[in-house]
Formats: sequence, C-alpha cells, structure tokens
Amino acid sequence: MSSRHASENRFLTAPTGRLFLAQALPMMVVMSMSGLLTVVDAAFLGHFVGADALAAISLVFPALMATIALSTLVSGGMSSLFARSLGAGRRDEAAAVFARAHGLALCIALVLVAAFFTGGDAAIGRRAGGQQPIAAMAWTFLAITVCASPVQFVLGLHADAWRNEGRAALMAVMSVGVTVANIALNYALIVGLDLGVAGSALGTALAQGLGLSLLIVQRLRGDGFVPLASLRRYSWTGGWRSILVLGAPVSLSFIGIALVSATVIATLRLTAGPAYAETVAAYGIVTRIFSFTFLPLMALALAMQSIVGNNVGAGLYLRSDHVLRLALGFAFAYCAAVEAVLLWGSHVVGTAFIGDPAVVAEVATILQPMISLYLFTGPILVLALYFQAVGQPARTAALTLAKPFLLSPVLVVALGLARGAPTLWLAYPISDGIVFALASAIAIIGLRRRSGAGFGLTVREVPA
Repeated sequence: MSSRHASENRFLTAPTGRLFLAQALPMMVVMSMSGLLTVVDAAFLGHFVGADALAAISLVFPALMATIALSTLVSGGMSSLFARSLGAGRRDEAAAVFARAHGLALCIALVLVAAFFTGGDAAIGRRAGGQQPIAAMAWTFLAITVCASPVQFVLGLHADAWRNEGRAALMAVMSVGVTVANIALNYALIVGLDLGVAGSALGTALAQGLGLSLLIVQRLRGDGFVPLASLRRYSWTGGWRSILVLGAPVSLSFIGIALVSATVIATLRLTAGPAYAETVAAYGIVTRIFSFTFLPLMALALAMQSIVGNNVGAGLYLRSDHVLRLALGFAFAYCAAVEAVLLWGSHVVGTAFIGDPAVVAEVATILQPMISLYLFTGPILVLALYFQAVGQPARTAALTLAKPFLLSPVLVVALGLARGAPTLWLAYPISDGIVFALASAIAIIGLRRRSGAGFGLTVREVPA
C-alpha cells in the first residue's frame, strides 16, 4: 500500500454528518456534470439539428437505458462487495472482486455489441414507424454508443472503486474537467463539423475514454487501496454470480425505465396521431430533464451506499443507521425543491432545447403530471440502495422493480388507450404514490423487526 494512504479507513472513524457531506457533495458535482451534459447536448441537437434529431434520440432512449443497466449490473454489484471487503479490512478480497468485475463487464459489453449488429437495424426501423430520416439518425447514434460500451463499462468500475475508497473529491475534479471537454467536443462535432447525432455520440465516447485514462493513471500512481496490478494478479473469471445478484435490482430498474419508455413510445404511435413526431421530441426533452435532476439524487444515494457498506462490513451499525437517516432527509428536501421549480417553470423550460412552439407546449403538457409526486422519488431510491449496500437484494428489488416492470407500463397503456395521449402521463404520479406506500410498509416492518443489528438487518445477506 502507498505511503500516502491513511492508516485507517475514514468511513469507519470520521463523524458521520461531516463524512456524508464530504462524500455526497463531490458526488453531486460529478453526477450534476453528467446531467448537465445531457441537457446541453439536447439543446445543441434541438437548436442546430432540429426536432427530428430529438425524436431520433428519444427512439433509442430505451436502448441507452439498457446499456446503463448492463453497466450498473456489474459496477453496482461490485460496489456492494468491494465496500464491505474494504470495511472489514480484507483488501486482497476487494482486489479480487475488482478484477473479476472487469472480466464480467467486458464479456457483457461484447455480447451487447454482437446483439446490436444482429438485430438493431430492424428494431429501430419498427420503432420509427416508417420515418426513414429519424430511423437513420437513431441507428447512427446507437451504433457509435454501443461500440463504445466496453469503455463505458470499465469506466463505471473504476469510478465506483474510487468512490468506495473515499476519493469522491478526486472524482468531482476529474468529472468537471471531462464534462467540459465533452461539451466542447460535442459542440465542435455537432455544430462545427455538422455531424449531427453522430457528433453527439462520438463526443461522449471520446470523453469517456479520456475519463477512463485519467482514472487509470491515478491508480497507477498508487493512490488507491487496491493497486492496478491487482488486475494481473487475480483472475478475471469466477465469482460472477455474487456480483450479478447484488447488481441485478438496480440494474433491472434501468431496464424498467427502458421498458416504460418503449411502452410510452408505442402507445403514442397509437394515440398521438399527426402530432406523433412533436410529442416524441417533447418526451425526449423531458427524459433529459429528468436525467439531469435524477443524477444528483443518485449521488446522494451512492454516497450513502459507500459509507453504509464500509460500516456494515465493520459491524458499526449505529453509524450506518445515522447515515441512512441523513440521506433520507437530504433526498426528500432535494426532490421537493426540484418538483417546485419544474412545476413553476414547466411552460418555459422547453424553450431552452428548441424553438418549435408546438414542442415547447407539449413539454409542459408532459412535465406537469410526471413531476407532481417527484418528492417521493428520493427517499425510495435511498432506501433501495441501503438494502443493496447491506446485501439484501430482495428488498432492493421490491422498491426498484415494481414501478417500471408492473405499475407504469400497465397504467401507461390503460390510460393512453382509454383516454388518449395526454392522460397517459398520469401513470407516473399514480405509480409514485403506490411505490411510496410499499416503501413505507417495508420500512415499518424493518423497524419493528430490528434487533440491534442496524435498520432492518433481519434478512440473510449475500456474502461478500
């Protein structure tokens, strides 16, 4: 271990309030920069390419969520095992998990590339509904993104490893620089070179490569608990099941987002009529807005996950409980503020992305019902990642999968076909309310069953 390493794990000793802020605030910077990129990129496409470009990105949004889901499947499962191993002082075990996660990530990424070039063209053509220019742009964007997925997946592993080693400030500094570079690249490629959606995808792929290179160089310097040489020392195969089991609930939640988005687009094809292209473009803008607001929230939950994982691994359950309560409070306050701002500005927010008044008006129509119960989203996510951190994937699954796999698709189809396109957006607040009731029930049961081993730690954990 480098001489620069502290002799103790700060996750286990620092005051929890200060520790949580020290981890959460830099992580929020990291995630906010990623969210800013999605917003600025959409604005470049909307103002310099047009509504068809936004519609094309909307068509492939489910596939983009699927790539994020597959990346999270590995990095999320690795994080739970990695953090608890570090907390227990088993750094060799953490290094082995890190190596095995690389093998699994690259294997999944290569399968994804093969699957896209086997059936991607036909799938995009069906979703485009015969609008060939939109289909061509969608295929180009997705082809570049999928080919860059191995870099995306490995970048996720290295970012999560640094986060669990307590280097959130490092991640924040690098993220700001890489995101600024990404925005500059996207502008140069989209506007300067007139590459359209291809420029958007290429800029992001190049920036991801830059980010991964910086993280690898930092680990080569010996700044982490786990040296980069661990990737040569330990096998890249074996032990994949534990990673997959722990990563599955959050990963499936992204698959669920993809499923909901695909259901929305299919329902709009049946119900939106001549306004289909404008409505899909507006939906694409709304998904970018929600990505921007969701990522800082995810940062809060991930900061909590890292601290809780280390402390549960060390048996310090009172500390993990306190961090959970802090995260729940911050998440609720953040979501309430986001909801208030977007409800107030719903009629003008679309102008930041496009000048078409029909699309701007449709953004307000979609956004107002979708955001109406957003304040529940944060506490639910925090609670779900808490259960993942302590090795209880069943509870995480209950909180992350009910909405996207059951409630939202059924409600979208039912409301859209029964009452028309404008009412299908009510599926979102109805689903949010039901999942909040489920989360409340799980929390109450956990509190009633607790026996001195931390909040709700009564279900057998998946071993680290």
